[in-house]
Amino acid sequence: MAKLAGSPDRCGVAILGSTGTIGRNTLDVIRHHPDRYRVVALTAFSQVEMLVAQCVEFKPEIAVVVDQESAESVERHLKSAGSETRVLLGADHLEEIAALSEVDTVMAGIVGAAGLLPTLAAVRSGKRVLVANKEPLVMMGELITEEARANNAILLPIDSEHNAIFQCLPEHFKVGQDIAQVGVRKILLTGSGGPFRGLPLEEFSTVTPEQACQHPNWVMGPKISVDSATMMNKGLEIIEACWLFSTPHTTIEVVVHPQSVIHSMVEYSDGSIIAQLGASDMRIPIAYGLAWPERLDSGVSRLDLGAIAHLDFEPPDPGRFPCLRLARESIESGGTLPTILNAANEIVVDAYLNKRIRFDQIPRIIEEILGIVAYSDDVTLEKVLEADERARASTLERIEQKYSA
Repeated sequence: MAKLAGSPDRCGVAILGSTGTIGRNTLDVIRHHPDRYRVVALTAFSQVEMLVAQCVEFKPEIAVVVDQESAESVERHLKSAGSETRVLLGADHLEEIAALSEVDTVMAGIVGAAGLLPTLAAVRSGKRVLVANKEPLVMMGELITEEARANNAILLPIDSEHNAIFQCLPEHFKVGQDIAQVGVRKILLTGSGGPFRGLPLEEFSTVTPEQACQHPNWVMGPKISVDSATMMNKGLEIIEACWLFSTPHTTIEVVVHPQSVIHSMVEYSDGSIIAQLGASDMRIPIAYGLAWPERLDSGVSRLDLGAIAHLDFEPPDPGRFPCLRLARESIESGGTLPTILNAANEIVVDAYLNKRIRFDQIPRIIEEILGIVAYSDDVTLEKVLEADERARASTLERIEQKYSA
């Protein structure tokens, strides 16, 4: 790819998944700081009109879409708007733009396993990589953290919980370092419990995708919303935290905190617990990731503790949230088993959103797949991609043969 023109005095940012929740919030933070950041590249899957509007406003040099029809539509609309943004077709270009010399920071916001290869490309290119998608670290966290160290890349977590943990650690801490080295005894990973925290278990079989996507505190995409309802999101976050903070899953405790005001906590060896509090707004961790080790205005209103009045905590019910157990078992066994867990979850959540299975069947199918798909102790890119493909095929086949109406 030819070298791009651009201003060297501002941080060049590439946003993978610019039309999703993370992408839109990243652009909003950048909108407030045009003197510090310039958008080099944007990528999107299918939301053509939004991508066009983003390109017209932020004037990236490149926009990437993955299908021919979308590419032609984006190109046509940008031409009529007088935009000079180049439109590239195909997922292969995601890795290219993540490695561009003009890009200083990559926001990895593509949901699912599709974000793995471009995230890895950004890490291998020594970028500041803002990891907003759980899946790359779930699938091959050991390799990604090793590559970050080898290539002097800066990994910064953007998930609100992991970002909160990072903010509670000493300033000199580096992602991938063992938290025991800085005196940490336990990570307290908070989660709201989702929309069905108090719903009777016998009603789980009848909840609709529309209900599952109505998160009480956060505005998120459908897949992540369902993961929150099953608490698989916390399970994936346990695995992610193991690699980000180089710690076994046994030092990570999940705490249900319905208000989502405390985004996570860190307990030190002297008994002190440090918590990060803030509004339920992804612009806070995004702004921290963009500016770290500095802080800048995220555009979020200040937290009014008086209006909150109280904060509640409770342990997660293992009978209500079996996905937490499945995630812990996967990371404890290791190898490519977390990849299989993630792949099976992506397929069953998609099947649920398309009303092919019931909500209560999500963890059941995942557990069945974990028991039948062979996994490898050897975690290489090739082995991970093979395991991902096998798990997806097996899950689709299982749904078709046993669960589809």
